[in-house]
Amino acid sequence: MSILDWSVLVLTIVLVVLYGVYKGRATKDIDGYFRSSRQLPWYMVMLSVIGTQASAVTFLSGPGQAYADGMRFIQYYFGLPLATIVLCITFIPIFHKLNIYTAYEYLEKRFDKKTRTFTSFLFLLSRALSTGISVYAPAIILSSVLDWNIYLTNVVMGGIVIIYSVSGGARAVAYTQQLQLIIIFAGLFLAAYLLIQMMPEGMGLAAAVKVGDQFGKMNVITTGFTEKGFNWNDRFNIISGIIGGFFLSLSYFGTDQSQVGRYLTASSIRQSRWGLIMNGIVKIPMQFFILMVGVLVFVYYTYNTSPLYFNDLAISKLKKTAYREQIIALEKEHDANSLQKKKIVERNQLNHKDDIDALRQINQSEESLRNKLKSIIKESGILVESNDTNYVFIRFVMDHMPHGLIGLLIAVIFLAAWGSIAAALNALSSATLIDFHKQYIKSDTTEQEEFSLSRMYTLFWGIFCIIFAQFATNLGSLIEAVNILGSWFYGVMLGIFLVAFYLKWVGGNAVFIAAILGELLVLAMYAFTDIGWLWLNVIGALAVVVLSIVLEAGLKKKVLRF
Repeated sequence: MSILDWSVLVLTIVLVVLYGVYKGRATKDIDGYFRSSRQLPWYMVMLSVIGTQASAVTFLSGPGQAYADGMRFIQYYFGLPLATIVLCITFIPIFHKLNIYTAYEYLEKRFDKKTRTFTSFLFLLSRALSTGISVYAPAIILSSVLDWNIYLTNVVMGGIVIIYSVSGGARAVAYTQQLQLIIIFAGLFLAAYLLIQMMPEGMGLAAAVKVGDQFGKMNVITTGFTEKGFNWNDRFNIISGIIGGFFLSLSYFGTDQSQVGRYLTASSIRQSRWGLIMNGIVKIPMQFFILMVGVLVFVYYTYNTSPLYFNDLAISKLKKTAYREQIIALEKEHDANSLQKKKIVERNQLNHKDDIDALRQINQSEESLRNKLKSIIKESGILVESNDTNYVFIRFVMDHMPHGLIGLLIAVIFLAAWGSIAAALNALSSATLIDFHKQYIKSDTTEQEEFSLSRMYTLFWGIFCIIFAQFATNLGSLIEAVNILGSWFYGVMLGIFLVAFYLKWVGGNAVFIAAILGELLVLAMYAFTDIGWLWLNVIGALAVVVLSIVLEAGLKKKVLRF
């Protein structure tokens, strides 16, 4: 990076951190620290919800996901609007009227303490690990592209956000997320505009989309059906997106404290509802735009020389091993493909069928070379990810964006990471203090003690997530890794809340046992089958509901016998 890039990067980071500390300076108690004193308007709630969900993983891995697999990942969000309706009708009014700090307080009122503790524990486990990935994801990519030390990058990535998260709590989180999102989308829109300008002469956005469609990248809707029937292993299709996405969205926004905590900051039920409704409206177009950037990058590299492998660190390391000659041979084949691309572009008949067919053959050859390289990476045992999907966008930025914008887009990665990390740390702290410390360590804490403890637990979880990030590796597509991890727990958490809301005759013992059995079932399904991970949310939720009904009936029958 140039001096201009470093200047833009540092200035942007300093601006956001100082703004967060400034906005959070008035926070003096846990009501302000965890709920921003319940004063935020709907648009702040919406931006905070978006900023919490859209981490650096979204902006780094999203374009790479579309580059490799097309637009079909967008179907993952199709269940969100339906989930929003249920949340607005049931979840939000109950949480607001009870005046709670965490969603899990309600479970003790409805069931018992052990059910509350178990559900809160599932949240702490899932959110802490996911936040570790949110620290690791941008750090591993930036360290590889910019040749930074990965461990130091993890510390910087997580350490700076701890500063304003500890000092200002939910208020600092909400206001910094607002500023972060403005900078993030300004940078992305500018990058997309310049990307279109860099296309071959005479090719605009419409023509680029048409080429993307010819290469199968505009697969926005897929059914999941094959000649053999519905493919349950298919990760993204319209059916799994609506059903699985509905259950995942309902559990994420309804039972994950990192999101519940965002709309508990609203000044009223109405403001919370509007914040979530607007998020449901904005989220799909936003994700569509992020994926479209990946399709445009694919189209650009269709007509221009692409990297043999987007993670250049892998190439460098392999050339220092016994695989050097194999890598050089792959590079020669890659150069030959690039020369063929150049000749096609020089003919300036970009939409001609013969040229498209020729480019498609070259693209298949390139994919074959990349797969060979992935096999070599796995065989060699070098400490480099064997999947370069996460590096597609950042490598394009570093190679082709003008100086100044590179610094801004690197800053975007930091800011996107901080938005989700800060909210997660605040939620982890609230659940630890309210659901564990005040329940099992000391219940009669003073207001000042609670405020000090909330800061201490935020710092603790920040350090924990940084430590976990130091050991995370080989996670594949990070945007999938985060959602897979959530799917291990979210379905079961949702099932507990569904029983609580809608099955008033089921007691705490039945739902507690059902939750444990449901969690074991979900983990077994993931470990021993190839079922798409979106379905794990459905399985977990339904398992808890059905088992709770059966167990409650069995417990009552046993009581009647005596």
